[in-house]
Amino acid sequence: MNGPEWLNDLGYDIYKSLIFDDRYMMFVDGLINTLKLTAMALILGVILGVVVALIRVTWDKTCLEIRGPRRIVLAIANFAAKVYLTVIRGTPVIVQLLILYYVVFASSRNKLLVGALSFGINSGAYVAEIIRSGIMSIDPGQMEAGRSLGFGYVATMRHIILPQAFKNVLPTLANEFIVLLKETAVAGYVGLNDLTYVGNIIGGNAYDYLFPLLISALVYLTLVMFFTFLVGKLERRLRNSER
Repeated sequence: MNGPEWLNDLGYDIYKSLIFDDRYMMFVDGLINTLKLTAMALILGVILGVVVALIRVTWDKTCLEIRGPRRIVLAIANFAAKVYLTVIRGTPVIVQLLILYYVVFASSRNKLLVGALSFGINSGAYVAEIIRSGIMSIDPGQMEAGRSLGFGYVATMRHIILPQAFKNVLPTLANEFIVLLKETAVAGYVGLNDLTYVGNIIGGNAYDYLFPLLISALVYLTLVMFFTFLVGKLERRLRNSER
């Protein structure tokens, strides 16, 4: 195959994958849906992760001190948190997505919302362990110092422990966002028009899957490289602030 023929074939692949029928707009819509899904799932995951982490840490640090109904409530919450972490981290995210879409929310066809709930619940389990490890890494003397200043347990966690813990785990949380972005590629299993699903649909319409899927992969790669660059800058700024 000579040069002009190769260029003609490439041009035709680009035309039928992007230009014909304004198919590039399908990729734009898929990109928007992917970013929306990732952002919504991340917000839910962080909220869930913080709550679960605080329950686990509070039980570990105060289970020998508290008595009565508070201990019973905390014990139940801690047990529920451990079950949540075990089940969510021990099963594939695609299975969780299918159960939520076809069973739990079978009457709903809001694919974006169901997807965000599924990925947010999944991400929350990993965020919880990240935050818990960050809290547990703080010197126990910090808690004692807060208590000696007259703060209660909650106030000490809020004003002293959590700010330090978040600073320590922020780069790891940012990397969790990147992982979550790639995990959302399975959202097409419930028909959500994300980047991967759009590439697959265009491939079927164009009778050529290679080029549309390569475009989807290139967009994912560009996003990951961009966010990785931002995470790197964040880590350098945090290191410089510690000097």
